[in-house]
Amino acid sequence: MNRVKLVQRQIKDALITAALKAQEAGELQITSLPDFVLEVPREKQHGDFATNLAMLLAKEAKKAPRQIAEIISKYFSKTGTWVESLEIAGPGFINFRLDNSWLFEVVSDVLKEKHNYGRSDVGKGKKVQVEFVSANPTGLLHMGNARGAALGDTIANLLDAAGFDVSREYYINDAGNQIHNFALSLEARYLQALGMDVPFPEEGYHGEDLVETVESFIKLHGDKYLQADSQERQDALVKYALNEKLSHIRQVLHDFGVDYDVWFSEQSLHDSGAIKKVMAALQSRGYIYEKDGALWFKSSLYGDEKDEVVVRSNGVPTYFAADIAYHVNKFERGFEWVINLWGADHHGHVARMKGAMEALGYNPDQLQIVLMQLVRLFSGGEMLRMSKRTGQYVTLSELMEEVGRDAARYFFVMRSADSHLDFDLDLAKSESAENPVYYVQYAHARICSILRQAKEAGVSELPVQVNYQLLTDPSELELIRKVADFPDVVAGAALALEPHRLTRYASELAGLFHSFYTNCRVLNIEADLMAARLGLVQAVKITLSNLLRLIGVTAPERM
Repeated sequence: MNRVKLVQRQIKDALITAALKAQEAGELQITSLPDFVLEVPREKQHGDFATNLAMLLAKEAKKAPRQIAEIISKYFSKTGTWVESLEIAGPGFINFRLDNSWLFEVVSDVLKEKHNYGRSDVGKGKKVQVEFVSANPTGLLHMGNARGAALGDTIANLLDAAGFDVSREYYINDAGNQIHNFALSLEARYLQALGMDVPFPEEGYHGEDLVETVESFIKLHGDKYLQADSQERQDALVKYALNEKLSHIRQVLHDFGVDYDVWFSEQSLHDSGAIKKVMAALQSRGYIYEKDGALWFKSSLYGDEKDEVVVRSNGVPTYFAADIAYHVNKFERGFEWVINLWGADHHGHVARMKGAMEALGYNPDQLQIVLMQLVRLFSGGEMLRMSKRTGQYVTLSELMEEVGRDAARYFFVMRSADSHLDFDLDLAKSESAENPVYYVQYAHARICSILRQAKEAGVSELPVQVNYQLLTDPSELELIRKVADFPDVVAGAALALEPHRLTRYASELAGLFHSFYTNCRVLNIEADLMAARLGLVQAVKITLSNLLRLIGVTAPERM
């Protein structure tokens, strides 16, 4: 249950009733009520909730907002709400202070719902697809892919918790120019490994992993393809290498806690004729024209700086053409909300892709792109550019070996996707309060320690009836209030596609728990108070555990 939403709904209903009563009494000349908000004020001294209703009514009622607020307050009934008092502030805000007794219901809610606490039906089962990482299967996963994996998977977890029907998808770029260059690179390495002096292609892939792939291929096939036709040799090498690379990508992502529902092949769009079909549809609608032997999409109609080629003069579709067909396929599969996580370097691709969807009759607002900024890796205060092992970029596998999966996933989610991320390896490995993930996990482990001690003292279960009204210390009340916010945090982060809200909340909740632990003794105190405090710490444990699970981070019982 979302106890905060229930309290807000009660107050909003009472406000609506008050305004209508004032209208009936002739004190407010209004015909309808606006869509007003009831929110938590930034400053604690302004109460628990505040509304802007009076200010929104000022124009129609032809009265000063404060005068309207006074009228509404006169007719406001606290019956059926948790409101203890209300006051008028500033230009006409109505501030509400609540009786703390509503908070005690929160603890019981959490203990009853357990691992379901924080879940909601906001999404109403709406079909949503999250496509993320989708790295070219021509090399190893790097830091940018790692950030995309953590963000994408956490977004998918959030949407699932908010009641959406979620599908995770990886788009395999197994066609086009990058595969052509991949084939040339593999062939060169194959021939070089067998003693032939051949040049390496200018646009080739220089990763050391390709050398290892070719060595594995030779162990299996020897020099069988040395005298073969070049195309046959390339086809055999690419088939082997793609299978190897994709198997590696699947395993590394699985180790990172990411598993996909669908792996979609770009090549299948070529083989099925889907690209030709979509190009024909765009042409029939007047959005494609021919110039210099190529076909161009009128992307400038949708905010693009210039039109974009979709079929080259040699008749080969561009990556953009395949991408259009791919997104049409997504909507044909019934997804009502399509979410892509792209690197910030794809910024220019957003408008043209949305434009293509609109040109084909789809709602472009149902396609949402989350752009990710770059990741910079630091160690010892210096930025790391290269991998010690490969001499190239640092891979996801290396990062997990260095700091572990928990720290990697947590750090990647800590900043909004559109912010540059400085990843401090030393901080991620440190066991101190300065390390954000350690700080949060330590709070969970500390609670587990308290519960173990309670069990050793013979208190393994809470009484049937617990008097949570005994929790009157400010640190207790603040802690419960923060726990109460969790369902709203999850739903809000899901709808906004902002998983960094989770880590911010986690840090705040852990901080409030540590303050509570300092101020309030839990064990070896009067039995009724001990039961209430044990119930509270269990509620915090459940909330922290549920939160960390959404990020893909473990909730340790010992540290």
